[in-house]
Amino acid sequence: MRSARSDGTRIRLVIVDDHDLLREGIRSRLAGEDSVDIVGEGSNGRQAVELCRSLEPDLVLLDISMPEMNGLEAAQKIKHTHPETKILFLSIYDNEEYVQEALRIGANGFVLKDVSKDEMINAIRSVAQGATYLGPQAAASLAGRTVDKLVPANDYGLTEREKQVLAAVSRGMTNRQIAEQLHISVRTVESHRLSIREKTGGGNAVALSKIANRLGL
Repeated sequence: MRSARSDGTRIRLVIVDDHDLLREGIRSRLAGEDSVDIVGEGSNGRQAVELCRSLEPDLVLLDISMPEMNGLEAAQKIKHTHPETKILFLSIYDNEEYVQEALRIGANGFVLKDVSKDEMINAIRSVAQGATYLGPQAAASLAGRTVDKLVPANDYGLTEREKQVLAAVSRGMTNRQIAEQLHISVRTVESHRLSIREKTGGGNAVALSKIANRLGL
């Protein structure tokens, strides 16, 4: 499995959430991921700040609602003292205010806690590579805003070919029509669509079309 960092090293990750079961679940999900190394865990915002000070991780998976200091406050302190540390919010909240405030603070991503394993890993990889990752629900909460200015066009780590396929899907084209237009096989189109769904968390054609619109494709 390829590493998510361009220098070939593992992503040094800290997990901060006040629910023990959630942290255990994330650990279990990432146990077989060769590109990630969980170097620390915390249960409140103050611990998040201290862990970043002592461990200097590459990325922090951070909850919003926590005791002693909430995630937004902790993120602001972390970005002030360790601006190179990436922050990916993992929350049950997807309302516009939370997402906007997270981005204003300088967070690098925002996904919901019920994301699939594939989306979580893709979000971690994308953020570690320097992208700003918004899960479909978080991006949808900003539907009335100029989201394409907040989210880079290659936010989800899509290849140029995958973006071509996604754009075609958004126009209602069938797999066969896409294959003919791009001069590739139907099987290859299906493979690209599967990869796109895994990277974006999008399911059916309607969801993929919304993602394409947000990315300006």
